Amino acid sequence: MANIKDTALDINAAPPSAEQLRMALLEEQMAEADKQEKLRARQNEELTKFTNSFLKDQVSNDELAMVRRLVMNAVKNGKYEALVYSFPSELCTDSGRAINSADPQWTETLQGKAKQLYERYVKNAKPQGYKLKAMVINFPGGMPGDIGFFLSWAPETK
Repeated sequence: MANIKDTALDINAAPPSAEQLRMALLEEQMAEADKQEKLRARQNEELTKFTNSFLKDQVSNDELAMVRRLVMNAVKNGKYEALVYSFPSELCTDSGRAINSADPQWTETLQGKAKQLYERYVKNAKPQGYKLKAMVINFPGGMPGDIGFFLSWAPETK
């Protein structure tokens, strides 16, 4: 409908009809809906790829290096805690309910890479004085969204 846009600029041209404006608006709305659908499809595809990797693959050396970088960046910024990993709550066996309610058995709901990272924490980081907490970090639509693993090296408080 370049025609309507052109006539809007030309004050000597006849104005577009109401039907032409409705059609132009409909075309704009359809283009926006198509754009949103393509975005949703791409996001779903990325989530499926992430989920498959999360549940089937091992934690990679790159992911472990990222955890170290996040910790070192937090230290450089004067912090005692860093968000080192996040994943959709749906990837817990209870969709994040135990984590959200601070259930002492929350670790039993972990799967895939989250479980692997927790096991690495217990084996390697906990004996070094680190603490790990898991919490829901967002609530889209009022429901638990993503789970965050926070690694802390803060001094013990008395």
